Amino acid sequence: MKGKYLMSPTRPIELKSGMTCDELLAGLEGCSFQARGLAAAARIWTEALDEDIIVWLGLAGALVPAGMRKVLVMLMERRLIDVVVSTGANLYHDFYETAGSCHFLGSPNVDDRELRDEKVDRIYDTFADEEGFMSLDKQIGKWAMKSLEERPYTTREFLHLLGKEANRVSKGQQGILSTAYRTGVPVYCPAIGDSSIGIGLAERTPKVMFDMIGDVEETARIAAMKPTMVIYLGGGTPKNFIQQTEVTNNILGRPVDGHRYAVQFVADPPHWGGLSGCTFDEAISWGKIAVDAKQVSVLCDAALALPLVAAAVLTRREGRKRPSVPEFKF
Repeated sequence: MKGKYLMSPTRPIELKSGMTCDELLAGLEGCSFQARGLAAAARIWTEALDEDIIVWLGLAGALVPAGMRKVLVMLMERRLIDVVVSTGANLYHDFYETAGSCHFLGSPNVDDRELRDEKVDRIYDTFADEEGFMSLDKQIGKWAMKSLEERPYTTREFLHLLGKEANRVSKGQQGILSTAYRTGVPVYCPAIGDSSIGIGLAERTPKVMFDMIGDVEETARIAAMKPTMVIYLGGGTPKNFIQQTEVTNNILGRPVDGHRYAVQFVADPPHWGGLSGCTFDEAISWGKIAVDAKQVSVLCDAALALPLVAAAVLTRREGRKRPSVPEFKF
């Protein structure tokens, strides 16, 4: 009986000078723990793109200040992802960098009272100029007063217009919003008020109105178009907002089977009951993930996992076209 468990020996990885991320992750396929998980993430993502699917990206955490903006831009430009659902903070920091401002290398071992006196904001080991943020808050408010009509906007509509503005003011940089505007990738932000975008809009009179249920309806329609893959960088609201598209479709009488492919890079364990640590197996019980989905959860800092896995996928997809690239009409 034990033979069925002892069929695949581990394969110690061999390193060589000049290894690519593709070669490194291929070598990790025969290893254990989160190393094998990283390898599986690259394999699943690569294989999924050979099918006629829609790839969703859930973006949480402070990944743009952490230096991931250009990775995310590449994923959109090369259409390794098709739809983005993000926290407002990442999109705000994205606009901030696109417009020519910077985040700075810092340290968690500083006196935060001194930072407060100097008007320096800290995101763990990253610093930012608070006065620069306040200037951008006002800039967003003024732009909104000049550019928006007095009607409800889905966050996708609003962020498309903000992406147009980001593209206009770009200082030689491209970001998530400006690239989404140029490429037609829809971006949603289900908790847009929970960010400095919301703070900036608070200055506008009359107030900006958001059609959040319109977001729910639109994303459900996208999820019903064809089979789907989900990639989660952290958890939070973006993860659940994408997950619930399957449930919404069933409520609306459009039977779907759950997301077909699923990859997540999370640092939260499942045993506290929080959604960010929720396993894909748990999501199967809700009908959010297909019962036969190809899936892996990697317990790893997304700022480490994303560039490694994305670089491997980019290399493996070189010269290979997707069966079709989704085009969205709203």
